[in-house]
Amino acid sequence: MTRTKVAVIGSGNIGTDLMIKVLRLSQHLEMGAMVGIDPDSDGLRRAQRLGVSTTALGVKGLLDIPEFDDIAVVFDATSASAHIDNAKLLAPYGKTLVDLTPAAIGPFVVPAVNLHEHLDSRNVNMVTCGGQATIPVVAAVAATTPVLYAEIVASIASKSAGPGTRANIDEFTETTAKALEVVGGANRARAIIVLNPADPPLIMRDTVHCLIGDADLDAVEGGVVAMVDAVAAYVPGYRLKRRVQFRRLDTHDPAHDLVDAGHGRPCWQVTAYLEVEGAAHYLPAYAGNLDIMTSAALRVGESLAARTEERVP
Repeated sequence: MTRTKVAVIGSGNIGTDLMIKVLRLSQHLEMGAMVGIDPDSDGLRRAQRLGVSTTALGVKGLLDIPEFDDIAVVFDATSASAHIDNAKLLAPYGKTLVDLTPAAIGPFVVPAVNLHEHLDSRNVNMVTCGGQATIPVVAAVAATTPVLYAEIVASIASKSAGPGTRANIDEFTETTAKALEVVGGANRARAIIVLNPADPPLIMRDTVHCLIGDADLDAVEGGVVAMVDAVAAYVPGYRLKRRVQFRRLDTHDPAHDLVDAGHGRPCWQVTAYLEVEGAAHYLPAYAGNLDIMTSAALRVGESLAARTEERVP
């Protein structure tokens, strides 16, 4: 089988984990290059030991390696600001970029929700870890009944938040909230991230609140459960911590007016509690926030490669 060659930009935790996933799990992708800026980074050293071409000169170094012409897909696991520069440098070469930063230059992609809608785009955005974990739940609720408001809280271990994550906190909240509306289907949305300093570190936990009007609650719960199963197909550590919760809003609750505009009809708050345990391919198991990003990106890369293979006569 001819595999699609890919490059990974960013030799930190996310990029290194993604490289190992490509090498260990992918049937359609082949590592063409690992790109970093620190020659002493563990990611570059590990890539060299595994026989992957490397450069410590960033994207400009990638342009000069012999394998560059054969690389079709480039995963960017750097930062939002760096991705803007990387995208400009790579634009003339016709590569497809899979952006694991919150830069959001291209359309949002959440595999369980809209995997095949934007595969012809030259730059697709993987939103954020919180977005990958929570948007599918909001989308599942919205598929049954309108979601007037969605709010998510993503709690991740402080030890799993590297310099890139910490530098992108504002972009995280803005990009996630926007994607909850654009992809998740909420009329309005808000996103919150918590860096949990607990020691030993706790695995990623996500809470999703949706405000809805009167609806078939059994259908809502069934849709959420089915969606969780769909995400778990490519992120095995993704699961509901407990059954979906429903709380009927009192007519005096300000949230009730947000949903019902004073008509006095039944309104509900839907709450889902999620947990994301990492596969520990490179990162510790508690770093589910990073694992869900690399797993989702791998799923997108596999789909891009499959489409390329279908077009080959």
